[in-house]
Amino acid sequence: MEINEEYIDRVKSFIEQKDAENVKALLIDLHPADIAELCNDLAPEEARFVYRLLDNETAADVLVEMDEDVRKEFLELLPSETIAKRFVDYMDTDDAVDLMRDLDEEKKEEVLSHIEDIEQAGDIVDLLKYDEDTAGGLMGTEMVTVNENWSMPECLKEMRLQAEQLDEIYYVYVIDDDERLQGVFPLKKMITSPSVSKVKHVMRKDPISVHVDTPTDEVVQIIEKYDLVAVPVVDSIGRLVGQITVDDVMDEVREQSERDYQLASGLSQDVETDDNVMRQTSARLPWLLIGMLGGIGNSMILGNFDATFAAHPEMALYIPLIGGTGGNVGTQSSAIIVQGLANSSLDAKDTFKQIAKESVVAVINATIISLLVYIYNFVRFGGTATVTYSVSISLFAVVMFASIFGTLVPMTLEKLKVDPAIATGPFISITNDIIGMMMYMGITVLLA
Repeated sequence: MEINEEYIDRVKSFIEQKDAENVKALLIDLHPADIAELCNDLAPEEARFVYRLLDNETAADVLVEMDEDVRKEFLELLPSETIAKRFVDYMDTDDAVDLMRDLDEEKKEEVLSHIEDIEQAGDIVDLLKYDEDTAGGLMGTEMVTVNENWSMPECLKEMRLQAEQLDEIYYVYVIDDDERLQGVFPLKKMITSPSVSKVKHVMRKDPISVHVDTPTDEVVQIIEKYDLVAVPVVDSIGRLVGQITVDDVMDEVREQSERDYQLASGLSQDVETDDNVMRQTSARLPWLLIGMLGGIGNSMILGNFDATFAAHPEMALYIPLIGGTGGNVGTQSSAIIVQGLANSSLDAKDTFKQIAKESVVAVINATIISLLVYIYNFVRFGGTATVTYSVSISLFAVVMFASIFGTLVPMTLEKLKVDPAIATGPFISITNDIIGMMMYMGITVLLA
């Protein structure tokens, strides 16, 4: 069912009338993700009314799917005991940890105290210790594990018991007596192997795994590279402590792409269209101020060449061309580098090799652009006019500089452990604009 404006208005109308039966009828065929989308468009009190009508498992699933900001606002209205018994008790540990991170320290402790399953509470406490940008902060502890020394009948019996507690089974992991990861048990072997076989004789050894401290972007790359639906997580001595599933990774990919896009657009923090005016202003203003300073710097540079403009007023016509071309070329170069760094097709160690390659591309582009502008100016101003050759030479120099600078900056930022996505935005454009103007006016003075 489509969640359109008319549908939302109907739900709001029934909520206003406290008509629980009709609201329930509208929700009955909806997927939890659709109900979450609906709740994102409702006021917190209206969403609370909807949640009272859901069974516990559905309510927990809906809360997981809600926008983070909306969920945080909604949780502030609920008592700690309700959060624990209505939601956390019915969540996987990784989802419960995401929810707990939305709470302040005091409420977090209150919620933990109300969780009846001590083992689940302990798992949540353990996971909260990990940085949320690492595999430990992303993993869940729900998975099927078997011992390498079990026979097939023992293995099948234990798998059935464990599977009753899980919504999905991605892989069956094999551990030794010390809980260290030894392999993955192929389910096909359950059918084809003799019942006297031990698990260790049929398991797939040396599975791909990640460490609890592995950054999430590396986890994403590993799952993508090896086409996995889940990856096991081990601690410093190789013990199996959890797994990360592909749905968790997709959420991380989306969040990362949003952060990178906003950085590239000149936004200093994560913002949404429904954020208040102050938050949106504070996210946009820093780069706008830097851009303003860049513009002032440009005007100061140009102000030192009054005599040159007086002698050759046509030079002013090409200021937008020089600045715009430098900014575009720099942004193109940096965008390709950032993309390569993000998908691991490029290593920061290959800086000089990449600069050499980019220089060749820049020479070709610069030659074509400069030649076209030279032909245009030759026809318009004649072959002896200063503008004819100074603009072309300046364009060539600017394109070369912008290409190399756009390559060097993101790779340097990557080495310094700074998000290179910042180099695809206003930073590159402003810098290239200023340097381009200095080159343009310097070359013009030398040739005039």
